Amino acid sequence: MTFALFLKVLFSAIEQGTPLLYATLGAIITERSGVLNLGVEGMMIVAAFAGFFGLHLTGNPWLGLLAAGIAAAFMGSLHGVVCLVFQGNQVVSGLALTILGLGLADFLGAPYIGTVTKGFNPIALPWLSSLPVLGPVLFTHDVLVYISFLLAPAAWFVLTRTRWGLALCATGENPQAVAAAGLSPLAWRWVGIVVGGFLIGCGGGYLSLASSHEWTHSISAGRGWIAIALVIFSFWRPGRAVLGAYLFCGVSAFQLRLQSAGVLQIPTWLLDMFPYLLTLLVLLLSSARGKGRAAPKALGVNLEPGA
Repeated sequence: MTFALFLKVLFSAIEQGTPLLYATLGAIITERSGVLNLGVEGMMIVAAFAGFFGLHLTGNPWLGLLAAGIAAAFMGSLHGVVCLVFQGNQVVSGLALTILGLGLADFLGAPYIGTVTKGFNPIALPWLSSLPVLGPVLFTHDVLVYISFLLAPAAWFVLTRTRWGLALCATGENPQAVAAAGLSPLAWRWVGIVVGGFLIGCGGGYLSLASSHEWTHSISAGRGWIAIALVIFSFWRPGRAVLGAYLFCGVSAFQLRLQSAGVLQIPTWLLDMFPYLLTLLVLLLSSARGKGRAAPKALGVNLEPGA
């Protein structure tokens, strides 16, 4: 692989990995609070439509992004009502949330398929974009990519160095101890659901506001499932989520560029399968490394009434 090809792949990995990074970090926050969320795919596609529709109505991409985050947080709250209020099965609820989100987005978005809007565009950062070699690769993206550069360190700091983050993580590990300390595990799980849902929504909003600037059918294209796999791959750690998102999209971008250059003669149907095959591989490798030791101990365990 030539150095020029490597830089192109790295650029694509960062650009395409941004929505995955937002979604993965959001899912990590939710699951560190002890709530298993398999509804990321449904939340992302609803957020993508909400972001597109908000931009379509207001012409302001930031309001579109806000609408995307709120929409996903609302979808996550439905999951919270089922699991935290009515003590429902978290796996079943998450799967139902995905089915609901996919159907709802397709229904609401049907009249707008192919509609193009103006969203977030690439902005070359002064001075930094002119740096040799890596300047054009790292600093010629849109503003949501630049925010994502800071998001993972911020998530790590909050979860490991603040009382807010430690309380949330303790709820996912030992909710009884949190209750004994005078805090409400139920309240902290709601915090994880809403905050994590908002970040997942930002990932979905990126798809329609920055990546495509239009609404299309099935715009999430399975990214929510990939984000769930990356949560396990990252061992519920924000720093590893960055590596997972960029590595996954970098491998995909690499094989696509080889295909376009005529180096690889791979049938189109096999290329369509590639992201999902890679997701399965990630899950297998993570399981082999002992993911059970890294998962929050109370993940997926409903709280006792009155907690």
